[in-house]
Parts: sequence; C-alpha cells; structure tokens
Amino acid sequence: MKANRREMIGGAIAAAALAPAAASAVPTAPQAMGAGRALKVPPPSRFTPDWASLTAGYSVPDWFRDAKFGMWAHWTAQCVPEQGDWYAREMYLPGSRAYNHHLKTYGHPADVGFMQIQNKWKADRWDPGRLLDLYKKAGAKYFMALANHHDNLDAYDSKYHAWNTTRVGPRRDIVGEWAKGARARDLRFAVSNHSAHAWHWNQPAYGYDPTGPRAGERYDAYKLTAAQGRGQWWEGLDPQQLYTGRHMPMPDGIRTEAEANAWHEATDRVWNEGVPAGSNFAPNWLLRAKDLVQKYRPDMVYFDNFDLPLEQYGLDFTSWFYNQSIQWNGGRLEAVVTSKMTPPQRRTGIVDDVERGGKNYIERFPWQTDTCIGNWHYDIETYRNDGYKSAATVIHTLCDVVSKNGNLMLSVPMRGDGTIDDKEERIVNDIAEWMGRYGEAIYASRPWKLNGEGPTRGNSGNFSEGGPKSAYTARDVRYVTRNGNLHALVMGWPEDNIARMTLLAQGNPTMPGQIQRVTLLGDNSPLPFKRTAEALEVTLPLGVRHEIGIPLIISGNGVTA
Repeated sequence: MKANRREMIGGAIAAAALAPAAASAVPTAPQAMGAGRALKVPPPSRFTPDWASLTAGYSVPDWFRDAKFGMWAHWTAQCVPEQGDWYAREMYLPGSRAYNHHLKTYGHPADVGFMQIQNKWKADRWDPGRLLDLYKKAGAKYFMALANHHDNLDAYDSKYHAWNTTRVGPRRDIVGEWAKGARARDLRFAVSNHSAHAWHWNQPAYGYDPTGPRAGERYDAYKLTAAQGRGQWWEGLDPQQLYTGRHMPMPDGIRTEAEANAWHEATDRVWNEGVPAGSNFAPNWLLRAKDLVQKYRPDMVYFDNFDLPLEQYGLDFTSWFYNQSIQWNGGRLEAVVTSKMTPPQRRTGIVDDVERGGKNYIERFPWQTDTCIGNWHYDIETYRNDGYKSAATVIHTLCDVVSKNGNLMLSVPMRGDGTIDDKEERIVNDIAEWMGRYGEAIYASRPWKLNGEGPTRGNSGNFSEGGPKSAYTARDVRYVTRNGNLHALVMGWPEDNIARMTLLAQGNPTMPGQIQRVTLLGDNSPLPFKRTAEALEVTLPLGVRHEIGIPLIISGNGVTA
C-alpha cells in the first residue's frame, strides 16, 4: 500500500461510483436507520466459495462492531532503509528517491538487490510486549500484524514459502510473537496479507538502467538462481521464488528514464487483481494464506486488494476461513475479512475497508478505515520534518468514522530494529490520555439517525484524507448512541466554553425527544444547559478543558429515536 496509490487505481475507481452518495456530510434519516442494528443471520453450516453464499450467510461479529479502534504494525524489511513506502520496488526505478539512496548506501541494484535488504532486517531491539502495552493503553481493542507485503517475504513460520522471517533477516516468527502477545492482553488479533500483488509489483527487479555507465545490465532478480546461493546466507533458497519470476520483465531497447517509467506505469504498476497466466503463484498464495490462518487463528484477515484477491482463490480462502471460524467457535462466526472498494451488493459478505480516507454517509454495514500517522513504512524525513499526524487528528478521525458505522485501524511506523521513535511515542501517549478519559463514549456505540454537524466534512473515498493536522473545530460535532443515550462528540473546545449543537435545537424535527440531563463520562453531575430555537447549549466546566474535544452524554425521553 502507498499513500499516493490513487494514481495507479485507474479503472478500479469506477467501482466507487456504485457506492451510495450523499449531498452533505449528514445523510437523510431513512438511510441511517439501518446502521444501528446488527444483521442477526445465523451462519449456514458451511459457506461455499461464491458471492451468493457469502452475502447470504455472513454477519459482521459483534466484537468488531464494538471494538471501534485497532492498531497495526505495518512492519517489513522496507523499514530498514528508512526511506518510506515501496522501497522494494522503487529501488529498481532509476531517478527515484529509493534508487538514489540505494546506489549511495548499498550499491547498484545489479549487485545488491532487495533480497539483500531482506536479510538486513534484524529486529534486534523489538519488544512486542512493550509496544502492545502501549497500544492497549492507547485504547486499541484489536491489533493487526503485517504477515507479508508486496515484496513477498512472509513474516511468520511459513510452511509453503521458504522466504520467511524464520530463515531470513530477524530469524523470528514475527506474526507468532505478535499473536501471543496480543492474546495475552485480551486484544483481538488480526493479520494483513498484501502478497497477492507480488507477481507484478516485483517486476522492476528484472529491469535495468536505461542510461548511465551500466545501461542495459539487468538487475539482480534477472540473473540469480538457487545454485548461486551455495555458501551464501541464502543457501537453499531460490531468489526466483521471492521475486516471483519473469512475468513481464522490461524489454530490451529502452534508453530513457521517462520511457522506462512509462513502461512500468502501463504494465506492472497496474493494480491488477487477476491471476498470472502460466504460473503457480496463485495456488501457492492460497496455501500460504490458509497456513497463516491455521497457525495463528486470527479473528480478522485484511486484504490490501480491491475486491477479494486473485479472483476465485480469494473466494476459496474467504469461504474456508468463515467455515474454520464456525468450527473453532462452537458454531459462532467470529471471522472478519476486509477488502477495498467493495461494491454495495457485496458488503453483506465481507467488510469494506477505505485506505487513508472515509465515507460521507452512514454506511449501512460495518466498515473500516485504515490509516497511518506517517508513511506506511518508516521514513526518516517524516520524523525530521514533523510530518506525523497529531493525536487530535487521529481522535477526530475516529469520531467521524464511528459516527458513520465504521472502525479506525491506525498504524505507527516502526524502524527496522523494531522500535518506534520518540515523536511517535509521544503521539500514541497523547491518544492514550484522551482515550483513557473518554474512550467509553465510543466503544460499543452505534450510529444515530444523522452522523453529525458542523463546517468540516469528513473524508470521502480512498486516499482522500488531508495533511497531518486536524481541521476540525468545536463547531464540528459527531453523534453516536450507547446504552439508550445520545453521545455528542464535540471535536474541540469552544472559546466561550459553551458547546452548541444545532441539530438538537428546540423544535428541530431531527430530535423531537425531551432532553432531561447532560453529563460527562465518569461524572454524573449534571451540566447546565438550555435548549433554544437555535441550538442545545451546554456550559462546559473549565476543569476538564481538553483541546482535542469532549464527549457529552445526553439523556432523556426519545433522544435516540
């Protein structure tokens, strides 16, 4: 995944047109009414690998609907160079930041390929327990570990893929250690699987410099064989299994960087969800995916794909995973599978995920947005330039997402040694401070009839989020319901210490119920309020002032109707 991937989605964007649209950040009441209720459909005795079976029999489990906030370790060998996203691909693209860094730091890609960087990932300072304690303190109810990325290295004890972290780099079962630690802390456990794209994403490793002193000399992937590993650290491993083989190597005769980049853009950077012809890649992918689930029994599998990956193989996996979950859980279906840009008619069969964005309406079915406080892979320039999202941005995103029936999955970039930096840790602790006070206003909540009000619209669509700073103010309010009360999530602190909610004004048909009491979470003392024709006005106590904002609990007859 990559923050600027909108450039390569191409025709897949057309699928977004199928999604319900809203003229404003607040949907009409009929659209919202179904979102607060779970679809209690008893799971069938067995799912079959087709959309008809998935959409007819699946129901999102309550644990996911209640959790609201998860944290993610999007951690691979691509964090080692500290140059941000997609290093394993872009180090083979002359003129790119990654290529220039690689040439200066490690050598020419014909001599030192990304295969060598995989083995430089040592995780020598990784303390999963410490990080999981920090993430649980920050309010996460589920944790996700990256199982493999597009570079095709499995971060677990993989039975069907020898290129894995028990044999290369850390020489540790990364996913296994994360799983053990998460469950010891009563966190639901998830894994992310990005490897379905490896067969085309890795193809630049078979290319060459179009200009310069080594023009035309093929990079490492093109010439490496298993036999060449004799006496090397990778003895017994076949580099072609890692790089996936010559599916579409750049042809001879390209003589400019512009021409090379255009060829890659049109050929191997297309976000193709299909199956490579004449290859064992897809059947092996399915074996690896099933092995991952059998070993660690995750509650959730996240696919970095538009629709399920690799056509029928994705359907085969998902139906099998649902059946396994029913078997493991005494007849209950506890499994979650996510993919992106899911057409509305398929959102009853899997959970729709939005990368670095959101929705501008209350989605009828539970969904998730995934984002990161920086780049997906660790980037030293983001640290130096203070480019991380603030805790306020994260909390405000969470409030907006849950008001629309969604969950937030947040990644904190990790360095290759397994640590997070001091600025990241400060942000996570700031999130923990707010969630420790007010998280209970969000967990197990459900959308109200309207999601919110105020001048700031939430993000809509993949890659629609803005910069690192939050744009929300105290005039922006998001609404959810919980335990028969209406929660108003005020996204800032008003200058005059009076929170105003126009949707709750006296006589506003949106909320005809009677407001009898307004309180703060953890304090039953009633707050002064008045309900005028313009707004519900609540006087906030200065002693609890918080610049990120504050949730108000509104009680009375008919307030959640």
